[in-house]
Amino acid sequence: MALLQENTLFFSLLFLLCMAISVSSHNRPYSPPDVPRLTDLFPHVAVDQGFSKFFGAQNVRLLNNGSYANLALDKSSGSGLVSRSKYHYGFFSAAIKLPAGLSSGVVVAFYLSNADAFAHSHDEIDIELLGHDKRNDWVLQTNIYSNGSVSTGREEKFYFWFDPTQEHHYYSIIWNSHHIVFFVDNIPVREFPSSGVFSSTYPSKPMSVYATIWDGSQWATHGGKYPVNYKYAPFVVSLAETEMVGCVSNPRQQPLSSCSNQSTSSGSDPVEGQDFAALSQQQITAMQWARSKLMFYSYCKDTSRFKVMPPECK
Repeated sequence: MALLQENTLFFSLLFLLCMAISVSSHNRPYSPPDVPRLTDLFPHVAVDQGFSKFFGAQNVRLLNNGSYANLALDKSSGSGLVSRSKYHYGFFSAAIKLPAGLSSGVVVAFYLSNADAFAHSHDEIDIELLGHDKRNDWVLQTNIYSNGSVSTGREEKFYFWFDPTQEHHYYSIIWNSHHIVFFVDNIPVREFPSSGVFSSTYPSKPMSVYATIWDGSQWATHGGKYPVNYKYAPFVVSLAETEMVGCVSNPRQQPLSSCSNQSTSSGSDPVEGQDFAALSQQQITAMQWARSKLMFYSYCKDTSRFKVMPPECK
């Protein structure tokens, strides 16, 4: 009888262990806090109206009369889109569904950059979604560059509380004179103020909006340990419900830094209004939740990388 009980206990523990191993980290038992849905404040921009093909045109497929797009990476090329206008501050968002399956080395990016105009002093605000190996999930990496300071990346990395390959999720950026804020499904995960010690590293020049998928084998998955395996190609990312609202900086179309006339549901300016100038207490609480539960890397804690920490880390 005792032996039967011991065997029963052993197999029960073995079953629980197998279940724990099989449960992916994107099934974490986290319920995200409630937050204002900033992505509901603005109309969507059809992909073919807001963007042009940037590279890998053969791997860009416009769908539903151009309202959304699939971007693919295969052995011949990645692919990407670039906004038809440049922006000096604004709210930028896209609903993205990531490739399923083994995707090590694959990088999907939704970001702002002016590298085309300022080759040696460019600014950049990055949302980078990094593919995974068999033991890990997709990772969200945020980064900020200013005035060509590419040697000092300001990366922070997060896990998700959902499976980003099963359906579209919102990835959004606020960039204005007050701060830069990164959002996932309207939950702020990172804020970078424009004042104080941050001011010298704050992006300040007009930028274009990009959406891309490409081969990041040299660095993306565990520092390049796992390259892209093209046996599983093509890798396809779906892009929908894009939003780009703010100060347009395109001399050929509108006056420099001309702000959109669109307003939020509360009637405030889309770039400087109350919903965008500062995080509410509800958003601050949500950001603290995300950073405590999901962030696993911050450049400010990487003492092996920086002999002298960037000033904003002190």
